[in-house]
Amino acid sequence: MDSSPIDEIKNRLDLVEVVKEYIKLQKSGVNYRALCPFHSEKTPSFFVSPSRQIWHCFGSCSEGGDIFKFIMKIEGVEFGDALRILAAKAGIELKRQDPRVKTERQRAYEISEWATRFFEKQLQENVGKKAKEYLLKRGISNESIQEWRIGYSVDEWDSLINFLSGKGYSQEEVEKAGLAVKKEGANRFYDRFRGRIIFPVFDFSSQPIGFGGRIFDPSGNRDKEAKYLNTPNTIIYDKSKVLYGLNKARNDIRKNDFSVLVEGYTDVIMSCQAGVKNVVATSGTALTAYQLEVLKRYSSNIITAFDMDIAGDSATKRGIEMAQAKDFNIKVALMPEGLDPADLVAKDSKRWKEVIKNSLSIISFYFETAFSRFNCDKPEDKKKIAEMVLPVINKIASNIEKDFWVQELAKKLKVKDSAVIEDLNKLKGESDNYTKEEVKQVKKKSRNAMLEERILMLLIQNKEICEKIDSFDLSFLSQDTCDIIIDIQKEGIDSPKVKERIGHLDLKESDLDSIDLEEEINNCLSEIKGLKIREKLNEISTKIKEAEDKSNFDEAENFKKEFDKYCKKLADIS
Repeated sequence: MDSSPIDEIKNRLDLVEVVKEYIKLQKSGVNYRALCPFHSEKTPSFFVSPSRQIWHCFGSCSEGGDIFKFIMKIEGVEFGDALRILAAKAGIELKRQDPRVKTERQRAYEISEWATRFFEKQLQENVGKKAKEYLLKRGISNESIQEWRIGYSVDEWDSLINFLSGKGYSQEEVEKAGLAVKKEGANRFYDRFRGRIIFPVFDFSSQPIGFGGRIFDPSGNRDKEAKYLNTPNTIIYDKSKVLYGLNKARNDIRKNDFSVLVEGYTDVIMSCQAGVKNVVATSGTALTAYQLEVLKRYSSNIITAFDMDIAGDSATKRGIEMAQAKDFNIKVALMPEGLDPADLVAKDSKRWKEVIKNSLSIISFYFETAFSRFNCDKPEDKKKIAEMVLPVINKIASNIEKDFWVQELAKKLKVKDSAVIEDLNKLKGESDNYTKEEVKQVKKKSRNAMLEERILMLLIQNKEICEKIDSFDLSFLSQDTCDIIIDIQKEGIDSPKVKERIGHLDLKESDLDSIDLEEEINNCLSEIKGLKIREKLNEISTKIKEAEDKSNFDEAENFKKEFDKYCKKLADIS
């Protein structure tokens, strides 16, 4: 009997190798661990088991599963898309489906792929000859044109729509994929991209999901139109989540331990041509919290290589501040005036590498820029310098580093440290919009839940301990944990039912050789009992206050007696 594609994929692909494509893993005993990519944390709680081919997070998100669940979570896709992605990695050809039963997402992926092929062909044919000559003149090589699948859209109203219609896709589907626009007030559609050089935008698996189009108009008749036009958000494309070039750059980012952040498609392409391949672009959008979380999977170090306006609340400045809040180490590449990375590479590729190598720390950049812009001997300019630099100092997480820069600023401004500290303290009361809207922290798992998880982990280490379950006081455990313990008693620790419920717990490394398991379980149970009693004491304390406020003194007295009873219980276990 033939095996299913799911089994074939699991047989061919190693979960560890697949996960390594997305995050940095460290060996931890027989397993691997990393910072969880699904929630913010500073201590690694994400574990991968090579022998069992499963992963689990022991942190606040508690996510876990097999290779398919990982791809679904990390790529943000449904099972069908995860199957397609993993089949491509494994070199397995999936059987063709009836087009009528394909999902909307699958159809959108197909439309994007066909559109990419159409644009590529247009660039290579006579209609795209001048556009290709322009690209070559900019310094983009033939090899890069092919590698990045650059194309051209002819200046016609419906050439792409007609092509895709011939492939069996409706105009409405082409519109939903972001490649057509519906004419206002009429049931007619036209191509979104016309007379433009096309840069496909790829997902992690190098599948085209969106497009950026640069206007190409040698005649100069369309100078009133936007220079760049991008695909709107679709079912498979979200500009706030995508970083152009990351599908190619992630291994180089991990290897070099820093990413270079640029603004445009050609900046990425030309940088890769010059040998700096750990580069990604925001594609003209503001840097988002999601993009930062993705970058942090590979490295916490960023070098920005775009125009940095440190005055005012620019989108770039907010992005940098957000990165600081997420504990990124940020540097700034000092670009020659008037040149972007693509121009610099075309002019002198060696200089581009030097610019990256000589990048300044973000705080040094702010200092250098502010002091070069104003005269620190003038009182009014001292204030302007402080207004530019202090917000950056305020974002520094380390108090030691923060104190160093406070002293440095005071010395350069020729003022007392106390004056700088006073102005800095004023900033601490100010709120940042981005911290509320974009940098979302997941609540930590409760201490109770962590202790119950440890009890279960200890129980499954030893069959003899499992046989002594009835001797433990389990009255303060949650119902879910009690149900699992009942399963262990009935089914045994090796049963499929138990393994399905708590099999991930043996991923967590723990030196159990020197531990008395029975004593450790009792210690955990005592702490849980203490936590529950303290919760009850807080609850009763609130009731006492409420009764006294309402002059219900008899009721308050009863609550006080109950309070004393729980205090004695707490003393007994302390």
